[in-house]
Amino acid sequence: MLLGHFPVPRKAQTVPKQKTKKSVSRRMKLTKNGKLLRRHMATGHLLSPKSAKRRRKLRRSTVAKGKIAKNLASLIHS
Repeated sequence: MLLGHFPVPRKAQTVPKQKTKKSVSRRMKLTKNGKLLRRHMATGHLLSPKSAKRRRKLRRSTVAKGKIAKNLASLIHS
């Protein structure tokens, strides 16, 4: 008869959750269909040489495409 030392059941070892990259989540936005909206580059300064048409188009957000969109989406979902 065994008395005394019994193996103590351990909790299942789980992988810790990945945290969302806050810098990416503040700059990007996910649409309902899962597309990633981003802002255009070249809108910070030196706007006077750019035409009014170009500045107007740069104001709007655009959809990120390809592998970059996939990588950034994984940073937001993590």
